[in-house]
Amino acid sequence: MESKFETAIRLFDKANSQDPFTETSEGKEYPKELLYAIRMTDKLNSFEPNASEAVQLAVRCQHICRWTIARDSYEMNRKGYLTWRKDLAKFHAKKAAGIMMEVGYDEYQIDKVTFLLQKKQLKRNKETQLLEDVACLVFLEYYFEKFSKKYAEEKLIDIVQKTWAKMSENGQGAALKLNFSKGALTLVQRALT
Repeated sequence: MESKFETAIRLFDKANSQDPFTETSEGKEYPKELLYAIRMTDKLNSFEPNASEAVQLAVRCQHICRWTIARDSYEMNRKGYLTWRKDLAKFHAKKAAGIMMEVGYDEYQIDKVTFLLQKKQLKRNKETQLLEDVACLVFLEYYFEKFSKKYAEEKLIDIVQKTWAKMSENGQGAALKLNFSKGALTLVQRALT
């Protein structure tokens, strides 16, 4: 019989399997947010294998149904971006809470996960920081290379610096061990000097 945790993960994945956007990894096509969720869990398991259940849940559903709130439905400037991100965090928290409630989690556990998904007390709360470190590592390992082809070097350096500032020392150490391409590594090195 499935545990509450296993059922929640299965339902998070079922929701993310509805993503109309796809991405290919190692020759297999995935719904984009399902692949992201799998990568997040894999990264957490290698970076902090003893993470709490709340962190494991938050990591798996951080982008749950993200495609339903399109970036271009907000102003295409910094203010629009920040508003979009804030609205997404609330949306993800609400969606995750609904699934967790359905599975039978208590209010305490649901509150912990929704707290994490909204990145509350970043730099002050160890578990929020862990979630952020994992998200940053996944971004740098899997998405930065593609991202780097879309923007000017100055913008990319700014993005790396902002990403780096959100990470803990442990997260930064892990990031330096990632297998970057030569071009991405050069950008990261420039950003950090």
